[in-house]
Amino acid sequence: MTKLFGTNGIRGVVNEDMNCELALGIGKAWGTYLKKTIPKPKVAIGTDARLSNHMLKCAISSGLLATGCDVIDVGLVPTPTLQYAVREKGYDSGVIITASHNPPHFNGIKGVASDGTEFSKDIEEEIEKIYFQKSFFKVKWDEVGKFTTWNGSTDLYINGILNSVDVDIIKNKNFHVVLDCGNGAGSLVTPILLKKLGCRITELYCEPDGTFPGHNSEPLPENLVELIKKVPEVNADLGAAQDGDADRAIFVDEKGNYIWGDKSLAIGAKYATKEKGGVTVTPVTTSSMFDDVVKENKGSIIHTAVGSPIVARVMIENDSVFGGEENGGLIFPELQYCRDSAMSIAKILEIMAKEEKKLSELVEEIPKYEVFKLKMPCPNDKKEIVMRTLAEETKKDKNVKNVDETDGVKLYLEDGWVLLRPSGTEPIFRVYSESKEKSKAEELALNYKKIAEDIIKSK
Repeated sequence: MTKLFGTNGIRGVVNEDMNCELALGIGKAWGTYLKKTIPKPKVAIGTDARLSNHMLKCAISSGLLATGCDVIDVGLVPTPTLQYAVREKGYDSGVIITASHNPPHFNGIKGVASDGTEFSKDIEEEIEKIYFQKSFFKVKWDEVGKFTTWNGSTDLYINGILNSVDVDIIKNKNFHVVLDCGNGAGSLVTPILLKKLGCRITELYCEPDGTFPGHNSEPLPENLVELIKKVPEVNADLGAAQDGDADRAIFVDEKGNYIWGDKSLAIGAKYATKEKGGVTVTPVTTSSMFDDVVKENKGSIIHTAVGSPIVARVMIENDSVFGGEENGGLIFPELQYCRDSAMSIAKILEIMAKEEKKLSELVEEIPKYEVFKLKMPCPNDKKEIVMRTLAEETKKDKNVKNVDETDGVKLYLEDGWVLLRPSGTEPIFRVYSESKEKSKAEELALNYKKIAEDIIKSK
């Protein structure tokens, strides 16, 4: 377990746990890690729209420069824009200063590898080890890194998307899109992209503002009330919302229905495998609707542990045609191996155009499942024995068709599945269940929660 890095980099409250001292130290540790194998590392750095972005950018840049790394500041950009620039420009690493969908008093630091993917756990652990040991690499006065700026990342990224979708077929449809950037980094990219795709746009909160005055930057239904209302009001073809750093997209159909991320993920999987067949990748928490549409098109599925960096690396290893998470984080390998909201919006428009269907019709074709989620307390020192005991006992249960221990314990049953997954940061288990009927999904979760509680008491 790492002490600083979570599932999406390091995050914390500004000037409390996320402060300049931390950022400076992480910069020096990061640079030290890179200098072990690269004589003169080049590191791109970008930020989202948060008010503390320059404070943290300057601090971490100082640490990198002190170890002899050159730093290229690409400015205020979406996370996938920074990732694309790192890979396409051949930089050795990238830093994005962002706390994604967290409230405005939070900020964070996320690492990008030279191939544009997010840092793997082993790299984060190595940087963290250097940070805590303070075993920083130091250079002479005339070997400190150079700090430069480059403002071409947005154009590079937009052109990359345009080269990865059928622009003409989208343009011919003259789509009307209501776009809600949530005052986040997507404001500087997605309106430009949609205009280049021939779309008419009704903009909501498409000005970068780190106080997020429009609404909370997590694209949940309660935060997208205006978008949900506006789409049918202006007779738009769809609505699209981005989170704070614009790596996730959530859609609203032409009737004003909020489309949960598991459905847009399934739509992406369906049409990727319809065109190409091949391998798809998604975490064990993803709905069975994903599996159903992939198998229908003779594709195959690899289920991974939770986390977009894990999904991305398994996609690379298996030459996957599509992947992603059920939170609106879709990964299209024809562009890059990371969650990408702007690419997701362009691809959904392309699918609508090619299939000549409304978004509501695409959603209607996806199999329907009911998901239930809850949390249950469990001491950290009992998590391993709970999972081991649960797996052993349920393998003898005739009602259990299969047991998957990729990430926690997932039990496939005749009428659905249930997953007990330990939190990496809290003394709890997250319990997920799914069935065709909502009452059955709830029953499965509660039944296996009780079994786990009995194991905790007995051990």
